[in-house]
Amino acid sequence: MTAQKRLGIAHSSPSVMHSQDRRLAIRTQVPQKDQELVRHFVPGRIPVLLRQANAEKLHRAMDVLGAIVGLILFAPLLIPSMILVKATSKGPVFFTQIRVGRGGKLFRMYKLRTMVPGAEKLQKDLMALNEQNGAAFKMKNDPRVTSVGKWLRRFSLDEVPQFLNVLRGEMSLVGPRPPLPREVKSYKRWQLQRLMVKPGLTGLWQISGRNRLDFDDWVRLDIRYIKQRNLRFDIAIMLRTFKVLFLKPNGQ
Repeated sequence: MTAQKRLGIAHSSPSVMHSQDRRLAIRTQVPQKDQELVRHFVPGRIPVLLRQANAEKLHRAMDVLGAIVGLILFAPLLIPSMILVKATSKGPVFFTQIRVGRGGKLFRMYKLRTMVPGAEKLQKDLMALNEQNGAAFKMKNDPRVTSVGKWLRRFSLDEVPQFLNVLRGEMSLVGPRPPLPREVKSYKRWQLQRLMVKPGLTGLWQISGRNRLDFDDWVRLDIRYIKQRNLRFDIAIMLRTFKVLFLKPNGQ
């Protein structure tokens, strides 16, 4: 009996054989306790179960419509915010940064600048004060944040330009927050699952405690979202996001 027959793929198509071989290889490289988490994800590839054409088209239609509506609704706040950023701090109005998207694809994310110029270089000196465990960096009273930046972050107005990323198809309205490449390099194997869908403007993390959660719990929420992902769930998360933003800013 050949190896293919023993694996039960003697009559499978080449694509199925490739997928099963990859999953088998992964399962033999990780501890037993991690296999359940890892088996659904091959880095750089999107699991077949998520390639449901009709559902993806509906998600994309909602993303495009929501991004257009969001830009229109926030335009009266966005323009004054841009003027304040420019008038109160040296440097560009917009801050761009390379982030990791679906399947590990890199893209350029847009935000209103909330920190002093050169803030990324200054982060090395603040690593000892990091209040977040794991790969992420979070600091409640970050000295790099400008006075206007604190106000913008309080109501997440600095994130409004990311509606452009949604229109470009790099992000979604709902999903895990897009990580930095250096953060992904330090991910544990099971944490890579958060790259299975497009990153989002909001998600379970934003409405479930935000900065009070440690990184592992943050990722578990992302994985929970991925497993339950559907339009109804997305709409519920967006409605709760508005409640958090306007009634309990910063998720507090």
